[in-house]
Amino acid sequence: MDLISSLTDSFRSLFHDEPRLFCSPGRVNLIGEHTDYNEGFVLPAAIDKAIFLAIGPRSDNKLHIVAHDLGKTYQGALEQLEKTDTWADYLLGVLAQLKQAGHSFGGLNCLFGGTIPMGSGLSSSAALENAVGFAVNELYGLGLSRIDLVKLSQRAENEFVGAKVGVMDMFASMMSKAGHVIKLDCRSLDYTYAPIQMEGIRIVLCDSRVKHSLVSSEYNTRRAECEAGVRLLQAFYPSISSLRDVTMAMLDEHVKTANPHLYRRCAYVVQENQRLLDGVAALESGNVAAFGQYMYGSHEGLSRWYEVSCPELDILVDIARQQPGVLGARMMGGGFGGCTINLVQEDALSAFSEHITKEYFARTGKDTYLHTCKIQDGTKELN
Repeated sequence: MDLISSLTDSFRSLFHDEPRLFCSPGRVNLIGEHTDYNEGFVLPAAIDKAIFLAIGPRSDNKLHIVAHDLGKTYQGALEQLEKTDTWADYLLGVLAQLKQAGHSFGGLNCLFGGTIPMGSGLSSSAALENAVGFAVNELYGLGLSRIDLVKLSQRAENEFVGAKVGVMDMFASMMSKAGHVIKLDCRSLDYTYAPIQMEGIRIVLCDSRVKHSLVSSEYNTRRAECEAGVRLLQAFYPSISSLRDVTMAMLDEHVKTANPHLYRRCAYVVQENQRLLDGVAALESGNVAAFGQYMYGSHEGLSRWYEVSCPELDILVDIARQQPGVLGARMMGGGFGGCTINLVQEDALSAFSEHITKEYFARTGKDTYLHTCKIQDGTKELN
């Protein structure tokens, strides 16, 4: 593809060497949002939009990293991995975690670019973190497993970047398998691959064109609210450790009146876990229409109970709900912008695309970009 050729040519020109090439995909999550850091369930899959790295080792400990799409460069050294509050932190954080874990490796020359729409909730940051960790592991023979690298990427974003994200994004990007979704237990990291049998149905992402930043948004606040709800319940149920252990009966009895605000946050998570389990059962029985209704329920909870949607996302879901051939729709990702995910029958795809583009502009004054996705393998080296 053109991007890979461009990265390769630029690497040769800049560093006078042949790069190794790596691909790490973005992800969609069919259902189960904000459940990951509450030790719940998620249902993600990697998609054919990805970060691509052209990378090679150096004979010293220097770092020369180029963000190809941005036209920006970072130069530094492994001895001084300090936060920059820029795009470079996603790479530096991974390197810092590798060093902290006691791994020995040298410097890097690296160019990267991508086909993941930035800020659209498709986890470009997780894809970049995975790509760097995977590449360094291969270049320097560190011997880390894919699960090791997933955990390392999460720590990089939690501790270096400062976003208290859960494990789902990194796991989906690293571990996915073409033609399957992953039912992931975020407490144990137990997972199963389930074939997704949606003949005649396409996954369509509608970009609200509202950009978000998890660090500056209320993402960390939501996590803290969930933890506060757990602490409140632990006075009555000392054995619980997360909202994974909580039932609606517990919330109704001990939180609903005592703290209505925390009740809404916690109730959403408890209900979303159940929606996912019910939705998986629907998919396994081939009832995609029923699964779509759980998607609508998920969006309602995210918008009204968890309050991480925005007017533009609500409008996109409202338009989709009224369109023939749309089986389900909801906002996807951390929230406050990004994309909705829609299940659209192929014979309705053209009409859906035309109508939602026109109607969204009429109601918001913004364009929406549509991305039709295929499910693909996780992070890998390219031949």
